[in-house]
Amino acid sequence: MYTPANVAALCLNGKAAVSFGNGWETCSIAAQQCFVILSAGEDVGDFDHVIFDDVYHDASLKNRHAQVGAEVRSCHTIECAPFRSRIKSNHRMLLAATAAGHYLWSMTQALQNVARTGAPFAFDNSYARLPQQFFTRQSPSQAAEPWLIKLNEPLAEELGLDVEALKRDGAAIFSGNLVPEGADPLAMAYAGHQFGAFVPLLGDGRAILLGEVIDRNGQRRDIQLKGAGQTAYSRRGDGRAALGPVLREYIVSEAMYALGVPATRALAAVSTGQPVYRESILPGAVFTRVAASHIRVGTFQFFTARGDTDGVRALADYVIDRHYPELKDRDNPYLALYEAVCERQAALIARWLHIGFIHGVMNTDNMAISGETIDFGPCAFMDAYDPRTVFSSIDQGGRYAYANQPGIGQWNLARLGETLLPLFDADAERAVELANVVIQQYGERFQIHWLRGMREKIGLTTVEDGDLDLIQSLLATMQTQQADFTLAFRRLSDAGGSGDGEALFLSTFREPDGVREWLGRWRDRLTRDEGRTEDGRRTAMRAVNPAFIPRNHRIEQAINAAVEDGDFSLFEALLAVLAKPYDDQPDFAAYMEPPKPEERVLQTFCGT
Repeated sequence: MYTPANVAALCLNGKAAVSFGNGWETCSIAAQQCFVILSAGEDVGDFDHVIFDDVYHDASLKNRHAQVGAEVRSCHTIECAPFRSRIKSNHRMLLAATAAGHYLWSMTQALQNVARTGAPFAFDNSYARLPQQFFTRQSPSQAAEPWLIKLNEPLAEELGLDVEALKRDGAAIFSGNLVPEGADPLAMAYAGHQFGAFVPLLGDGRAILLGEVIDRNGQRRDIQLKGAGQTAYSRRGDGRAALGPVLREYIVSEAMYALGVPATRALAAVSTGQPVYRESILPGAVFTRVAASHIRVGTFQFFTARGDTDGVRALADYVIDRHYPELKDRDNPYLALYEAVCERQAALIARWLHIGFIHGVMNTDNMAISGETIDFGPCAFMDAYDPRTVFSSIDQGGRYAYANQPGIGQWNLARLGETLLPLFDADAERAVELANVVIQQYGERFQIHWLRGMREKIGLTTVEDGDLDLIQSLLATMQTQQADFTLAFRRLSDAGGSGDGEALFLSTFREPDGVREWLGRWRDRLTRDEGRTEDGRRTAMRAVNPAFIPRNHRIEQAINAAVEDGDFSLFEALLAVLAKPYDDQPDFAAYMEPPKPEERVLQTFCGT
């Protein structure tokens, strides 16, 4: 019998390409022919498939007592991890490999189900109590050598979690190696339009919902692991995440929170200690996301695509109970739900535009019913103002460009309305009429939110007919002169009175003389805006015009240092600066500046 140490020695001697990742728990074999054999006469429980190089082979093992062999020619790797969570204890597994020669070993140590721990979570898993077609129960895959990169301690306290316990066990919990007591891990089913093309089955391909907790404010919050392994919806994906996208989502989601934009939150980031294979080999990681919920427009589309009106109704009832309980007593609660979701999305997308945010992949499966920003894969913030700005490498046609986001939001919400039509009215024509009224009002609601926010950005509290033209004139000048979006508005906050504020604002533009006429119009408008002192206006403007945003080149610098050198100091420094985006931070003034030409980030990537 070979021990793990003996097998490792065989590898070193070059006699066979055999390696163990973590003792008896994980292993891989490189071979021309591979066999998986379960000893005769042993109950294999619920194990019903094995994985060879991402190809599933039905071994027909369920509830049988038999010796079973499966052969795959030209197979390079057998991943034994599925056995960990499927084979009951005290089973004997024999693996034989033909490589340079024949080597045989047996694993006699018990292979236990995924470990569970009495961790500091008080789960109350309402989504798991919905009908089975809403999800697939799924345990996380194991990580080889997890270690905790970052724990968001203030958020953990807000959620009512035991911070000290998470410091101790966080690497195991947030990697998926230890499933906390009371969790009910599952992968959610949903569909969606991706770049306008409908896909009837998507689902959580690399995310596993651990469960829900009630935070200190009485709000129900999801806790989800991203990158914790394959699910029923992974298709041919590995279900894993690379370190770079995990750090990006951590940075941006926490920056959005600090900026006051509704968004999912980052609870933890964990390194898995094992590689993921993309265009290159990258370090793996798992991201722990906290959300009001993970229900999407695409979740409703999933049931409509299957003609399951009862499923749509059950989902709508659940959403009303969880997110919009004030609508329960309305005459038509489902129509009221549609109105409420449209209102939240109009307000959310307006906030994106106010801070120069570009989501990058506004598919219907990436629009949350709760009204939070979700899925930050290829997102980015504008530097120089240009409404046509696109960063996402997969958005070749500019569908999700900065200025297109309000219209795409309306398009997505029209798709949501289609799923709810049977609930609006039994008469199909009447249902369409009701939906059309709501979706047409979306444009008006968005304009109200956007214009209100833009008035605040230029220091106005009253309303005049010429305000829209004043705002659009500034934006047009910024575009023509390629002025930095964030710096221009921040410096405008100080340009209303005496001092150096005007000169600093004008320095943001390539041709300052072309901006002086606009400054005169703006100051004239301020004289008719009553109710604020000069200092009061300046303070109010600085409270909505951030000094610091997660600039793309700063994010890339932090990611590169972590991925290439294992250095997380830039990641930590960036998080600290972005936690106070509206404050003056003289020691970090360099973080305000736009990138130099050689630092510009032209494309971002989704990370799947």
